[in-house]
Amino acid sequence: MNQIRRIAPVLVAGALIFCQPLFAAESLTLNPPAARAHVVSAHNPLATVAFKPTPEIVDGMVNQAITNFTGKLTVASAWASLVGTNETIGIKVFTAPGSSTGTRPSVAAAVIKGLLEAGVPTNHIILWDRHEADLRRAGYFELAERFGVRVEGAAEAGYDAKTFYEAAMIGNLVYGDLEFGKKDEGVGRKSFVSKLVSQQMTKIINIAPVLNHNGAGVAGNLFSLALSSVDNTVRFEVSPGRLATAVPEIYALPALGERVVLNISDALICQYEGEVRGLLHYSVALNEIRFSRDPVALDVLALQDLDLRRSSNSPGDPAANRELYKNAALLELGVADTKHIDITTLKPVPAQGPADTR
Repeated sequence: MNQIRRIAPVLVAGALIFCQPLFAAESLTLNPPAARAHVVSAHNPLATVAFKPTPEIVDGMVNQAITNFTGKLTVASAWASLVGTNETIGIKVFTAPGSSTGTRPSVAAAVIKGLLEAGVPTNHIILWDRHEADLRRAGYFELAERFGVRVEGAAEAGYDAKTFYEAAMIGNLVYGDLEFGKKDEGVGRKSFVSKLVSQQMTKIINIAPVLNHNGAGVAGNLFSLALSSVDNTVRFEVSPGRLATAVPEIYALPALGERVVLNISDALICQYEGEVRGLLHYSVALNEIRFSRDPVALDVLALQDLDLRRSSNSPGDPAANRELYKNAALLELGVADTKHIDITTLKPVPAQGPADTR
């Protein structure tokens, strides 16, 4: 791009002449510095044993990550810097693949403990995903009972007719979608946000696994939150191109993205094949948990993990949908260029004693 030079016109003896630029072209900021993302990653090689998380180690990793991420001295003050005791916090998990491959309950449990330590009442904490059945199969009803917190399915809560994402493509509505069975003009163009999201929670903590998705690349923070929060999603899931447009735009809805105070990548285990099926023979233990405000940065780091394992171990190499993350960056949801992601890796700390058995 050519530099812009501003010339100062001056009238002398009836003639218009031009002087030197009012300021040097070099002082113009035509290409401002690229945005950067900050990720805090807690790593401990003892976090899993035979693909099973060690709860007391996971607790220590989450506590170490949140204090370093927020710059606070205590776990309670760290969580209190993100949420208030008068707010309702939704802990978003991804449960369709089960407890071994989706968001691991031990990670969610460590977050709950931190929120309780910060003084958040148990009835102000909601464990949630798209469907109650998935939450139950993955053990989250048991986890909710253990801590006395709530557990909810976004679909079962119903959908908000006033809060929606609209796209030109008409969906094949299924039972449970707000407009299912309606025949009015324009039916099927909107995806309505769950009432659980739009009406019940004020803040969201988003926890997603490092798990491949053939359409989105990774079933990470962007995909998990966006498609779990709205109805009429079949129209997007049939095409990677549609996902690439819809997922970032849904995440960008004020009812969703603006409520997210923290994104967490559950990178204890990386499954590079299988999508919603738990296939531990296509998995490796990374033993990491990553914190960031930037969902895009976490997801592209997860894509990097998946690509590395596919290249050496996978019988196939399904192309990740890179357009989705480019579009998310264009919407200023985060940073999609790994060169602009700053990672602080934390060394292991001693275990904090036996796991909470409440």
